[in-house]
Amino acid sequence: MSVFDQLKQGLQKTSRLLKTDVRDLFKSEGRLVDDALLDELLEILITTDMGVKPAQAIAEQIGNDFRGRVVHFEDVLSTVKAQLKALLAEDQRGLQFAEKGPTVILIAGVNGAGKTTSIAKLAKRLLDDGKSVVLGAGDTFRAAAVEQLSIWAQRLGARFVRGEPGQDPASVAYQAVETAIAENIDVCIVDTAGRLQTQKNLMQELEKIRRSISKQIPEAPHESLLVLDATTGQNAISQTTQFSEAVDCTGIVLAKLDGTAKGGVVVAIRQRVEIPVKFVGVGEQFGDLAEFSPDQYVDALFADVAAAGASSEG
Repeated sequence: MSVFDQLKQGLQKTSRLLKTDVRDLFKSEGRLVDDALLDELLEILITTDMGVKPAQAIAEQIGNDFRGRVVHFEDVLSTVKAQLKALLAEDQRGLQFAEKGPTVILIAGVNGAGKTTSIAKLAKRLLDDGKSVVLGAGDTFRAAAVEQLSIWAQRLGARFVRGEPGQDPASVAYQAVETAIAENIDVCIVDTAGRLQTQKNLMQELEKIRRSISKQIPEAPHESLLVLDATTGQNAISQTTQFSEAVDCTGIVLAKLDGTAKGGVVVAIRQRVEIPVKFVGVGEQFGDLAEFSPDQYVDALFADVAAAGASSEG
């Protein structure tokens, strides 16, 4: 499945919401662009959780382009897509790998965000690219999390490092990196226990894990990825801010995008924090992790909407 098809599949709930509301908003004979229309369109866009300011920017652009004219669906859609792509524009940066030696990727996030599943999906991508992988089970407080990661490592053919229950997570991270160096493994992915961004002591623990990793490879971790649950919507913004202070996040994995109609949160994240969304989770299978592309995201978001608009004019 192509990245576009993965995104289209993952954005079905958001796209369905837009399709239903847009069909009601625009009629086959067209609609006069006035304050009433712009207010209605604004409400629809906000329901996707993209944030008020981005939604206002889109509505204002449509007002500037078409006010006082009767327009059809396609006229407005092209403007919405162009404005969204502008709002999401950023330098495309994939995973950053070490110039030599192991690449270390630190994974963080709140409880239930989808960290462990995202790690398995990321490991699958790396293994499929021909890289060797070791997984470090830094969540030493939840036996179930360690066991789940162990099972997935075995299924994927990845090396696995675990500690004793309740062991200092920083020491497990150290062991995982040590293993990667000793066995010449390409990528070391370190899991961490889920924590709320408001738990100061646990956020300090993340800082300790990061220091432990850098003792062996000074420039590591090469990536600090924050896993966010897309279904939490705007709450993802505060999580990003707090976690970034602790581990200097280099990218975001937006999990469970397929489970929400609030797929517009990607726009809110881009506008509020200067951290790129690198991957989006679009399903439950190992392969359901798509590399994020702003243009493909917007095209996929409105793919079914465009089809609905075309059929309503037929």
